[in-house]
Amino acid sequence: MTSPTTPVRVRYAPSPTGIPHIGNIRTALFCWILAQQTEGQFIVRIEDTDRSRYDADAEKAIFESLDWLGLSWNEGPGKGGPHAPYIQSERQQTYIDAALKLIEAGHAYFDDTTPEQLHALRERQRAAKQPPRYDGRGRHRSSDEIEESRKAGLPITVRLKVPEHGSVSFNDAVRGKITFEVKELDDFVILKSDEMPTYHLAHILDDHAMGVTHVIRGDEWISSTPRHLLIHQALGIEPPEYVHVPLILGKDKAKLSKRHGATSALEYRDLGFLPDAVFNFMCLLGWSPGDDIEVMSREEIVRRFSIDRINDSPATFDSEKLEWMNGVYIRNMDKDQLMSELLPFMERPEAEGGLPDSVARPIDRDYMRSLLPLVHERLKLLTEGTETLGFFFADNVNPSAEDLPGRKMDAAMTEQALEAALGLCKTASPFEPEHLEGEYRALAEKIEMKPGQLFSPIRVATTGKSFAPPLFDTMAAIGQNRCVERIESAIKILRSAAVTSDE
Repeated sequence: MTSPTTPVRVRYAPSPTGIPHIGNIRTALFCWILAQQTEGQFIVRIEDTDRSRYDADAEKAIFESLDWLGLSWNEGPGKGGPHAPYIQSERQQTYIDAALKLIEAGHAYFDDTTPEQLHALRERQRAAKQPPRYDGRGRHRSSDEIEESRKAGLPITVRLKVPEHGSVSFNDAVRGKITFEVKELDDFVILKSDEMPTYHLAHILDDHAMGVTHVIRGDEWISSTPRHLLIHQALGIEPPEYVHVPLILGKDKAKLSKRHGATSALEYRDLGFLPDAVFNFMCLLGWSPGDDIEVMSREEIVRRFSIDRINDSPATFDSEKLEWMNGVYIRNMDKDQLMSELLPFMERPEAEGGLPDSVARPIDRDYMRSLLPLVHERLKLLTEGTETLGFFFADNVNPSAEDLPGRKMDAAMTEQALEAALGLCKTASPFEPEHLEGEYRALAEKIEMKPGQLFSPIRVATTGKSFAPPLFDTMAAIGQNRCVERIESAIKILRSAAVTSDE
């Protein structure tokens, strides 16, 4: 099936029972793209009928995830719309009325089977090596018997009466025609004993009422689709187009879970990923534009998206590839964009991954802007700003004596190098990268050291790191006075370590 050419109405309908995972948000993303492509409507609906598992923080996270990824919706909570309310618990009477009509039409019935009876039934079936399933006993209960059970406080549910023979088929946009034999299904609950609907009934009524044309969801719902088709038949309404998208697996081909790393969009936000990079990467989980191009703008993705390019095999979530892609997006940002993205991470409290609390906030924007060219090409995550730029802002860097020597250098040779470097650092003028490099190369030759042997301890002394941006650009950005102080401090650290070792 190719993408529709007329405006679609698609919905993202999460259950607020936990933080929405990547697969869940990927569904929202595909819906949003299809709505943008066809100038249709993207609807958000909260399916909160499982009140025992409702989590207010999860509901908040749903909207935060959509906002962060830029998936704005046309109808739904906070926006309203012609089919409000968009929260299922506020539509309860609609489901009760529909269930009663299905009973009156002979398509459903009240059932007073208790959980204990169901458990005992399934245990007997397992013992007899039969598939555990409901046996339809409620079909034979009279209205008087149901009323007695209700008065006795027994849980009363409503079950759909599944035909005993025949089959149901539907055309999945990804996999083509799929057929199920109804004999494989038992009579299933559509209204629970608390008079809240099951997912099966609620989403069908809501999709119909809201004019949803395409249902995009994970392929774990394929096995439930025959139940949904039977409800559509009983209600006398046409089903929407079904688009079942593939599972997302880890690189080990196991279902994506915490052991593969972060599993929610908000975790990736907090880890320093850009929303556009995550958007781009998630689009490629189960969809391909048909060529080797991977880094695409939103506009290009919307233009090129096609349902018939959705894969029917599981997608692999490669966190290393996501990190690479995030680095590409960072490198494509201009200096001011990057600064505005980095600063919130760097200005967080030290305990939350920001710069040391001793560093004044807000960070000097002009100084920050001058530093970015030194690290722009190296950054892959926004959280790396603290690590790669922190030494520019710190009062001191305090390297260890063990880190100061370069390759094939002992403590005495390192101290000699730093003493020579200190003398030049105090007098070098102008204190600019090109001049510094020329002077220090001449110094290395003068003291009969290789440039790398001289430069390595200077780098660690001034930055606290073995790997840093280009040395002389870094020294110029740190400033002459602070470089002098840091080299002096490094010499003291070396001497103190030597005294301790002699003792």
